[in-house]
Amino acid sequence: MMKKSNSSYNSVLLILLVVLVQFLHYPVSVSAECTCDPEDEEGVDKSKALVLKIISISVILTASAIGVCLPILGRRIPALHPDSNIFFVIKSFAAGVILATGFIHILPDAFDDLTSPCLKENPWGNFPFTGFVAMMSAILTLMADSLATGYYRRSELKKKFSHNGRDGTKVGVTVGDDENEAGDKLDAHTHATHGHSHGSSLSSSADMLLRHKVITQVLELGILVHSVIIGVAVGVSQSPSTIRPLLGALTFHQFFEGIGLGGCITQAKFNAKYVVWMCAFFALTTPGGIAIGIGITSVYSETSPTALIVQGVMNAAAAGILIYMSLVDLLAAIFMDPKLQENGKLQFSSYVSLLIGAGAMSIIAKWA
Repeated sequence: MMKKSNSSYNSVLLILLVVLVQFLHYPVSVSAECTCDPEDEEGVDKSKALVLKIISISVILTASAIGVCLPILGRRIPALHPDSNIFFVIKSFAAGVILATGFIHILPDAFDDLTSPCLKENPWGNFPFTGFVAMMSAILTLMADSLATGYYRRSELKKKFSHNGRDGTKVGVTVGDDENEAGDKLDAHTHATHGHSHGSSLSSSADMLLRHKVITQVLELGILVHSVIIGVAVGVSQSPSTIRPLLGALTFHQFFEGIGLGGCITQAKFNAKYVVWMCAFFALTTPGGIAIGIGITSVYSETSPTALIVQGVMNAAAAGILIYMSLVDLLAAIFMDPKLQENGKLQFSSYVSLLIGAGAMSIIAKWA
C-alpha cells in the first residue's frame, strides 16, 4: 500500500511541475496584451548573465544536494542522528529558515504580483486575494495532512486486523481442553482480536512514523512549488548585478531548507528508492527552474497579467503551505517534544537556533 501511495505522490509532483511550467510559459502568447511595459534591468549583460546562471545551476544543485543528504547520511554519525541534541538544534534552525521563507520571501512577492497595476482593478484590486489564497492553502494543507494520516492509519489497521484475523482462526478455544491450554488459547485469541474488541490504535511509534511520512511529503510539495518559480525568476534575468546576490541568497536558502527536509525524510524512514526520489526532486527543482528560465528568456514577460496571476497565486499557496508546516508540523513537534522540555539547556539552544535561522533568512531578503 505504501509503495502504491509513494508512486502516486511522485506522479502528482510531476504533473504539478509540468502544469506550472506550462503556465509560466503561457504569458509568451499574451504578453503583448499587457498595458505595462517590462521594467528595464540595470546593467544588462546577457553573456555575463548566462555565465552566472550556469554557475548558479551547479552551485545551487550542490548546496541543495548536500543540505538534503546531510541528515540522511548523518544517521551513521551519532551527533547528527535524528534523536541527538545537536539535531534538535539544527532542525530548529532549518524550521526558522522555512518559516522566514514563507513570511519574508514568498508572501511579499505574492502581494506584489497580485496587487500589480498591470492587473485589472476588478477583481484584483477589490479583494485581498493573496491573503485569501494563503489562508485557503493552509486550510487545505491541514485537510490533506489529516486525510493522508487517516488513510495511512486505516490502511495499517486493516492490514493488522486482517493478519490477526487469520491468526485468530488458528487458535480457537476447544471444549474439553485442559485449563492451562484453554487459558493460553483464550489469551492468544483475545490478543488476536484485540483490535476488534477495543477499536485498536497504532502504537505510538507507528503513529509518529505515519505523521513523519505525511509531513515530509506535504512539506516537499510546498518547497517545490516555490523553487520552480524562483528558479525561473533567476533564469530570465539578464542583469549580473541582480543574479549575484540571488546566487548567494538561494545557495544559503536551499542548503538549510534541505537540512530541514532531509531531517523529515530521515525521521519518516522511507525505503531507499523513495528517499533518492525525494532528494533528487528537491535538489533539481531550482536548477531546473533556472534552466527553464534560460530557455524562455527572450519571450517571457514578468509583467504579463497571466504571469503575475500565476506567480502570485502559486507563491501565496506555497507561503500558506510552508507557514503551516513550519509552525504546526515542525516547530510545534520540536518544542513540544518531552525530551526538549525536560532539558532546559537544549530548550534554550533550540530557541536561539530558531531565532538565528529566521533572522538570517530575513536579512538576506534584502538581496533576494
